[in-house]
Amino acid sequence: MNSKFELSDELRSLVESRMKSNVEGIERTLQHIFEHQKMGLEELKGTIQSLELSFSLFSQKWNLQILYILFLRKTMGFGELKKTLGVNSRTLSDKLKSLNQYRYIRRTVEEGPPLRVRYFLTTRGRNTILLALPMLYYSSRDLQI
Repeated sequence: MNSKFELSDELRSLVESRMKSNVEGIERTLQHIFEHQKMGLEELKGTIQSLELSFSLFSQKWNLQILYILFLRKTMGFGELKKTLGVNSRTLSDKLKSLNQYRYIRRTVEEGPPLRVRYFLTTRGRNTILLALPMLYYSSRDLQI
């Protein structure tokens, strides 16, 4: 899976325009809040600590990739995810359990034979990847590997 996902020039311009508008709106909103709230160091520390689980969860390898794949494919089985990601079973199982525990994905068991386990995004997982994709696209567009 080495093929690079690229946007057409027209679509790229549209995405960048909307991202710029969203980023400016978020910045104005946060500036307004911080001007009126006068956040001290202890409050800043508390805010960062309250986001620590999210920072940790989404900085771990495979988590965003799993959400992205499920966003594109809607539902996938364990074996399909394993093959697509090229990850070992134990790691994938741990990541899926964690994402399920925090309600980003759901796991369903289709009775069988054979017994099939399928995974799909929850609304929370879908919204998270929709918010993450522009950031990932924007931050990776000029990276040279």
